Amino acid sequence: MDPQLKLPRTRRFATLRRAVGLLRDFRFEQTRPDIFYGNVATDTAELVDALLTDIRGPSGTSALDGQLILDVGGGPGYFAEAFHRRGATYLSVEPDVGEMSAAGIDVAGSVRGSGMDLPFGDAIFDVVYSSNVAEHVDKPWRMGEEMLRVTRPGGVVILSYTIWLGPFGGHETGLWEHYVGGHFARRRYERKHGHPPKNVFGESLFDVSCAEGLTWGREVDGARLIAALPRYHPGWAWWMVKVPILREFLVSNLVLVLEKT
Repeated sequence: MDPQLKLPRTRRFATLRRAVGLLRDFRFEQTRPDIFYGNVATDTAELVDALLTDIRGPSGTSALDGQLILDVGGGPGYFAEAFHRRGATYLSVEPDVGEMSAAGIDVAGSVRGSGMDLPFGDAIFDVVYSSNVAEHVDKPWRMGEEMLRVTRPGGVVILSYTIWLGPFGGHETGLWEHYVGGHFARRRYERKHGHPPKNVFGESLFDVSCAEGLTWGREVDGARLIAALPRYHPGWAWWMVKVPILREFLVSNLVLVLEKT
């Protein structure tokens, strides 16, 4: 079965205009994070809303209305307001105190903790998602299993991460340097800027592939893989996820959508 055939609302959301707009915003990631992450937060809430609508059927309100949401790796709090506007109860977990306070945003439901050992009991949340975090931990699939553990039966896990061989796999260290090697990209960045990058290869940035995520999503116990799609691509380009090797270079960011059984 091809799960992507059952996502009409999400396909309509995934337009070329959206893709171009998000790509343009990427240039502000380091210099104006409020612009970049503010727009990504709005986009994320809209994406989750569209996915839930496709999974559970349309309703008279936002599909997020009344949902208890956990954001794994919520960072400085840009995402909270985007979900609150849609009627969700939003909690985030973040291991880095400095990252939590970096933007000066007060998030009442922000908890310090590790995605590899979430400080919550079993089967609590309606939706658990993580945006661009898995490539920053050395055991991303353990984090995925923790996300499933705290999700209630029938709830949804959305795990989105940057593919290493995609153009943004090296993050701020460059568009091509990581193809030579992660350590090379780090050293070149340090020579050019006079300081280490925020994301240090082998410490806070890892080479996670598209194939690894797809294999984990299909084989993990206690969940059903509903969809696997490129996060920032228009709907007509989703076919790239199905093509081995090509997907590692062109998908850029993979979204895995699982339903807890």
